[in-house]
Amino acid sequence: MKRLTLVFALLPFLVTAAETPAPQEEQAALKKAALKIDQAVANFYRLKKLPVPKVTDDATFLRRAFLVSVGRIPTIEEARAFLEIEDPTKREALVNYLLGSKGYSSHMTNWAFDLLRLADGRMGTSANNEPYRHWVRTAITSNMPWDQFVYQLLSAEGDGWDQKTAAVGYYTRDRGMPLDNLANSMRIFLGSRMECAQCHDDPFGKTERHDFYELAAFTHGQDTLNQRYMTSLWNELRDDRRAMGQEYNIAQIMWDKVYGMSLSGGGTGRISLPSDYQYRDAQPGEMVGAKTPFGKGVRMSEKKDENDGRKQMAEWVTTKNGEQFPSVIANRMWKRVMGKGFYEPVDEFIAAKETQSPELMMHLVQTMMDLKYNLRDFQHVLMLTKTFQFATNPNPSTVETGDDFHGRKIERLTAEQIWDSLITLAGGDPDQKPIRSLDDRIYLNGRPVLVGSKTMPQLSKEVLALKSEKEVRDYFSHFMSEIKSGGGGSSSSDSMMGMNAVQRYNNDAQVRASELPSPAPRSHFLYLFGQSERDVVEGASRDPNVGQVLSLMNGFVQRQLVNNPDSHLYKGLKGAKTDEEKIRRIYVAVLNRPPSAEEMGWMKEEITASGENGIRNIVSALVMSSEFLFLQ
Repeated sequence: MKRLTLVFALLPFLVTAAETPAPQEEQAALKKAALKIDQAVANFYRLKKLPVPKVTDDATFLRRAFLVSVGRIPTIEEARAFLEIEDPTKREALVNYLLGSKGYSSHMTNWAFDLLRLADGRMGTSANNEPYRHWVRTAITSNMPWDQFVYQLLSAEGDGWDQKTAAVGYYTRDRGMPLDNLANSMRIFLGSRMECAQCHDDPFGKTERHDFYELAAFTHGQDTLNQRYMTSLWNELRDDRRAMGQEYNIAQIMWDKVYGMSLSGGGTGRISLPSDYQYRDAQPGEMVGAKTPFGKGVRMSEKKDENDGRKQMAEWVTTKNGEQFPSVIANRMWKRVMGKGFYEPVDEFIAAKETQSPELMMHLVQTMMDLKYNLRDFQHVLMLTKTFQFATNPNPSTVETGDDFHGRKIERLTAEQIWDSLITLAGGDPDQKPIRSLDDRIYLNGRPVLVGSKTMPQLSKEVLALKSEKEVRDYFSHFMSEIKSGGGGSSSSDSMMGMNAVQRYNNDAQVRASELPSPAPRSHFLYLFGQSERDVVEGASRDPNVGQVLSLMNGFVQRQLVNNPDSHLYKGLKGAKTDEEKIRRIYVAVLNRPPSAEEMGWMKEEITASGENGIRNIVSALVMSSEFLFLQ
């Protein structure tokens, strides 16, 4: 009997996508942690006197595992390799393969972009998030532990174009809105909703307005690096309408894309209360020192400015909150894999002892810490459980406060999952295509300039090193001369926002959602199917609308898949000698399962009635079916 790993070895395009599997001792540790989860779930079922769910079939597991871990359906070759082999260890081998693939990084990148509201551009400025985006993508691809990832986001300081400090984009994307940024940080990383306390004591929680400002003191004092040296020159060019041409546009590169993307001020540790402060415990304008509202107490003096408040807060968030920090990210990963949070909503922390299964929740928290916040390994543990393999229960959960562990919940695919699945059908494995790298070119009026002679990281380093107004003026004059002698810059359709020369963007570009502009243009499939606009945390929608139906009937699906004889799906039909085999392959490609006897009869009738058009009609019908658009 051939093993699944050997089948994959016969498919070179699969092997190149996979990394070296975890060593045997690591695999054993992951399986042991998975077994403890299953034991805790079994105890829960005994306590609640619930029947144990059945394990799902291979086809359902295959599709579920792909969509959960890599965000797309399998190619027809991958599906056939899994379904046609008999091996008791093939599910475990499949999970190992998927979590070592490039597709995992792509899918996790979409998750991170949604969570961090990471868009390519910024409203009201020509500054962008390109280096920050690349930093996040690199951190996800390298599997940076979650605690290190969060610490770097919350404590970063310096040059926004330097990849060592590009995490400053977490703050600079919210420049001018530090209190909103803080509220989002608490919600994302600690599951604590404090946004109401910006203006008043929270009537539904425990946070008072004074508490919020004490916490805000840790991050107070954010500024740009040395931008004051350019203020006079910038004001002159901005106010002089005669200079609102190339000189102004060149100065804007320095003002917005260098200074505006840098961050200074490590956190003063003190802040004055707002003029509308309305409570008796302090006066408007009174200075308060930084103080943490829960967990291990951290305080800073209100009497003098310090410069390490954000580092102190980052350390508090990641190490001084007991179970809260690991619980929130463990719950987010549980929802990602199992379909519903252990407790809901996932951004409102509930202590383990108050959940429906304290034993299991504490095990998840401990597992997250034991794995040193390795999110890939944590998801690996979850996907190795029998709980992940349970057949879907269409009935509502019997536990009001969270998951009852009875199979993965049926849900519509995200916009990114649908798109990535469609391009898999149209073009084959999308993870074999070049990924979007850092676009570090200098742009003037939408066109790259000084290509080959200077990049944005080089420009940023040089500009931020200037130490006086005179040095800035001299540098600006030299920079302007460089651009003019190099041909200057003018609008050009050749430049695509945020994309490099590897992949130019258009609405039919068959690259994964993580490689496309973020968010997608309003004419794109991703926007129509509810991709987040990156304005609010996890702002995506899965609600249906008429535009989605029209898009499936008339857009990318018809152009690049149904009516495209060169699509990967149709290439997969070559060699099929009978209508039955063609129908079977179409079902395996689109729905990742063979058709039932009844379905086979219907489809044969369609081919008899419509000939070759019948094949296209079957593909179109399956892609628009609820089974394709939903995950179970």
